[in-house]
Amino acid sequence: MAEISSLGYLGFGVSDLARWETLLVDVLGLQAGERDGHRSLALRMDDRMQRVVLEHDGCDDLSYAGWMFDTEAELEDYVRALAAKGLAVNVVGREATQRRCVEKAYACMDPNGLRHEFAFGMKFAAERFASKVLNKGFVTGRLGMGHILVAGRNYPATLDFARQILGLRLSDYVRAPLETPHGVVQVDATFFHTVTGRHHSLAAAAVPFPKKLHHFMLEVEDFNDVGMAHDRCAKAGFPVATGLGHHPNDQMFSFYVVTPSGVQLEFGHGGLVIDDRDWEVKTYSQLSDWGHIS
Repeated sequence: MAEISSLGYLGFGVSDLARWETLLVDVLGLQAGERDGHRSLALRMDDRMQRVVLEHDGCDDLSYAGWMFDTEAELEDYVRALAAKGLAVNVVGREATQRRCVEKAYACMDPNGLRHEFAFGMKFAAERFASKVLNKGFVTGRLGMGHILVAGRNYPATLDFARQILGLRLSDYVRAPLETPHGVVQVDATFFHTVTGRHHSLAAAAVPFPKKLHHFMLEVEDFNDVGMAHDRCAKAGFPVATGLGHHPNDQMFSFYVVTPSGVQLEFGHGGLVIDDRDWEVKTYSQLSDWGHIS
């Protein structure tokens, strides 16, 4: 079966579009793209037309995740293989593909009710990407836009979907205690990467969380941009869920901010890229080896 190249785009339903725009554009450095009045806003991270789409919707959660293929032939091979497994895969209509800024797309639902889209042919913008606040830019390209960590309500089914349906490659595991306002809980998380090697494009965790998405991650090229964004979050009144710290499994230096919808956003630098020729799957007993203090 053909393999997914990268996580290409994300769509969110949000109730406070203006506050999201302040966080993503003025604080974290994305660029505002096409806007449909007060109904939707596309955001850029690189030379693509859009990477994140915000739509005015009270669900305040991730609406869909878009997975990219390098060629139309790979996309079609992949979809045929999914159909052969008995999965219901639907064609995304022309109007919706135009909104996604892709040439062709298909979609299915996962065990947690999250829509996954499979696409190729992302549109490039006519103008160069320009951030108001970043020293450099975001780490995207072949690695995609970042990663998502979903809260697997049915954890075994979620893992099976990631491996057997999405066809992602296992990176590693984290099984560690986590302090929460309700006490210490044991986190069981599994991390998956695509063929292009970002340490994880998808992770799933058996954690109590009211949203489908726990967090999504955006990575910047400059270490200093992480620290300066951390300070801007505090100045702009966005709650920092966990302060600056370092993950041992993907080597990411980052912090987590709470978005206006309640899902978190990890903003980081220095993430590991996997070479499957010598990769060893490990189990880690801590989420962070330093920092990330709540």
